Amino acid sequence: MPTHAIASGTVSFGLVSVPVKLYSATKSKSVSFNLLHSKDKSRLRQQYICAADGEVVDRASMVKGFEYAKDQYVVLTDDELKALEQTSDQSIEIEEFVPLEQVDPVFFDKSYMLGPDKGGQKAYRLLSEAMAKAGRAALARYSSRGKQQLVLLRQAQGGLMMHALFYADEVRGFEDVDRGENVAVKPGELDLAVQLIEQLGSKSFAPEKYDDDYRKRVVELIEQKVAGQEIVVSPAQPPRAQIIDLMDALKASLAAKQRVSQSAEDSGDRHPVRAKASTQNRKRAAKAK
Repeated sequence: MPTHAIASGTVSFGLVSVPVKLYSATKSKSVSFNLLHSKDKSRLRQQYICAADGEVVDRASMVKGFEYAKDQYVVLTDDELKALEQTSDQSIEIEEFVPLEQVDPVFFDKSYMLGPDKGGQKAYRLLSEAMAKAGRAALARYSSRGKQQLVLLRQAQGGLMMHALFYADEVRGFEDVDRGENVAVKPGELDLAVQLIEQLGSKSFAPEKYDDDYRKRVVELIEQKVAGQEIVVSPAQPPRAQIIDLMDALKASLAAKQRVSQSAEDSGDRHPVRAKASTQNRKRAAKAK
């Protein structure tokens, strides 16, 4: 099924304008539920109840209030908020180009794909290929629905991606988080940890290898109940044994991984590069002991 554009806009840098269409880059597949009355399985409706008199309040009688102190509110009207809005011209104004590797992923919010709109194919290709050649991403301001959103444009898969960004004052740091800085790591522990990372390492990111197992189980349960099948609850998995000594935990992890690798080799799935790496890792583990 073809992807439908959710909006149109214009990317501007210098005197160049690129008409584009916006497409959502992600689609949540989380299973959602409706709230029902347990007695007759009817849908429930949401109502707003006044905390002071218990009266049901309809939307026409609601106003927006900001709590500036405990139980103290300042009321803002729709007209006052409307007057603060900026022109919503769907423009994406590029402010500067930056190295993508310098943008911390913690700033990323929602992602969109950009495609060329009518008459914008050449300008779109020019911007995409120029950004790829320069190795830069673009920081821009996206004007939509009366607000400005900080966004990042980057070249990906031969096209342009747009990521909504958090502002700097919305991102938290590690200043108030204990990072274990007062604990010393032994050289042997560090070497074993690096070996474990190398054993679990992959040359590329392959997200298709991973599935949402919980969602699968929920969908299977729903399908079984719809089909009228008997539901059998699996017993809970026993908790993992806790290993207090860090060196013991690292050695046990390496040994388990090596057993899996050896089993694969014995079954004929032998890879010369992996075999060499496995031999080197065993030598390092022996030295660390």
